[in-house]
Formats: sequence, C-alpha cells, structure tokens
Amino acid sequence: MSDFLDTHYKIVVKAITEKRLILFFGAGVNLCDRQAGQRWQHGQFNFLPSGSELASHLAESYNFPSDDIRVNCPSCKKEMSLSENSINSLNDKQNLLRVSQYVYVMAGIGPLYDELRSVFNADYPPTRLHKFFAALPSTLREKGYPPHQLILTTNYDDLLESAFKTANEPFDLVSYATNNDLSGGKFMHRLANGKTRLIEKPNKYDNVSPDKSSVILKIHGAVDRLERENDSYVITEDQYIDYLAGDNIIEQVPVKLLAKMHRSHFLFLGYGLHDWNLRVVLRRVWGEQKLKYKSWAIQLNPQPIDREFWRKRDVDILDIPLEDYIAELNRRLQALPHAGGVI
Repeated sequence: MSDFLDTHYKIVVKAITEKRLILFFGAGVNLCDRQAGQRWQHGQFNFLPSGSELASHLAESYNFPSDDIRVNCPSCKKEMSLSENSINSLNDKQNLLRVSQYVYVMAGIGPLYDELRSVFNADYPPTRLHKFFAALPSTLREKGYPPHQLILTTNYDDLLESAFKTANEPFDLVSYATNNDLSGGKFMHRLANGKTRLIEKPNKYDNVSPDKSSVILKIHGAVDRLERENDSYVITEDQYIDYLAGDNIIEQVPVKLLAKMHRSHFLFLGYGLHDWNLRVVLRRVWGEQKLKYKSWAIQLNPQPIDREFWRKRDVDILDIPLEDYIAELNRRLQALPHAGGVI
C-alpha cells in the first residue's frame, strides 16, 4: 500500500472517531457486490437497478422515442421540443433525468411515481457496504467512541434504512418531500420511534442531531414503504432546474445537520461526474467555494474531467473498487484500541 493511501485511511479513521466525517452515498453504492455482467430486470429483486438501467426500463415502458419529438410542456404551457427543456440535450434512453422528464410530460407525475414505486417498493438485500456502515455505530460504541453518523444520500431506495434496522441500530430519517407542482418542498423527519414531523422552521428545528442519534438525510426524496402518498422523487429535468433556480433547498435542512455539513470531511461513495444530482447538491451547499475540510471520492477508473471537477472542490479521488475500500476501512476500524489508547 502506498504512503498516500496509508495516510488517507488513518485520517479517515481519525475523522470517524472524532465525529468529523460525513458519508455521501450515490447510486453506485448499490452496485457493490454485483457480479460482472449481471443486469437488472424489472420484477427481480436480487439487487437494485443502476441509474441507466432504471432509465432504460422507463424508456421501454413508455415508448421513449429514438428521435426528438415535440410535446406539450406542463410547466411552460406551450409546445416545445423535448430537448429545449433539457439539462442534457443527448437523446439517450439511459439518461434518467431526460427519460423521467419524457414520462412526466407524456403521462403525468402520477404514472412516473407509480412506476418508480414498482421498482423501489421491494425487499432488496443490503450490500456489504450498507451492512458495514449500519454496523459501524456498534463497533464504535464497543470501543468507547461516539457512535452516531450523518449519512447523506441522493438515492431513492431504503437499503440503508433496512440495514440499520437489521443491525438493531436506531436512526432518524430526514427526507425531502416535493409538493404537487414540482417546485420544491420541505423536509420530513421520521423519528426512531416511527413518528413523523414536517420541518416547518429548519433554522429552529433542533429535534434531530447526529449528536443524539445516527441520521440518514435523503436530499432528493425517497420511496415511503409505509405510505404511497408520501413517495417523493426529485428525478425529472424540471425538478432539477427548480432545484438550481429556486430557493436554496439546502436552507430547508435542519439547523444542526447543516452546521455539521459545514465543519466536516466528506467521503463520496458511488458518484461520478455524470451524476447531475451530486453536482446540483454541491452547487447548493457550497456554491463555487472549495470545501473547508479535505474530502475524498472513491471512484473507479476516473476520467480526466472527473479529476478536474473534484480538484476544483479540493476533493481527492481514490481509484479503488468500493468493495476493496470498505474491506480495508473495516480492517482498520476493527483494529482500533479502546478510546484512550493510541490510534
């Protein structure tokens, strides 16, 4: 192992034990453990789809065209080329934002949400990555370290919540809830006891804190396995445009979570530069400024443009498979002496 990697792991372990590391999960974490060549198909629940696989399913279900077409846009009330209202002008059946926008304008938000629910409302098995982070509080607690974590994610599934429940580890869930006109909404707080609250005044809401419990913060909404009407997804191009052009949605994050986000390292797992969701969130949280704390992105085979993007954010890329990275991090955490010893 290189000196750089050795130093990196030591810094990350130190940050974990001192409650100065925030985890940021992207769609790629769900590919952990998947065998090479395996493809997701609708109706099978061995593993979740990637973003491109989900886009392909929606495209096939709603006859996404090979060529650009003109549609009636619900937002602007006029006929236009689909690409005119597109963040990404590529006519690509694997582009989740674009295909979701097509389903929305052609069929409505209800059918889009119904299709997403048919994918996410199932008992997928958590990956080793989800299991590792769900077990981490117990490992830290046994060694005398603060156990709670703050995990941000743009994923819509509930694999992480499932892993925490299996590990008998309590957590608070804070999830973004869109409203009907797609212009954005507020966050909902589901407490460890199952009660749910709408966060009306985030700058005064102190009922959720990573000092009290582990917190899962779902930036772009999620499936609600208990109540269909609470399903919420930021997934269409219109929604991403609203995310950028409207009020800063990050200001709707509860005050103690937001404060934590501004004084911690970040570890990005399962993201690539093509992920618009990450780029939108970073723009909202930090603007054009670099992060104040050194952060890292675990990304296999990064392209030069990826390295330049992360460099501008003062984020180091580690070109390592997620499975290998988690295995080494687990080895080092298990080897930690009890608090008070030399780390």
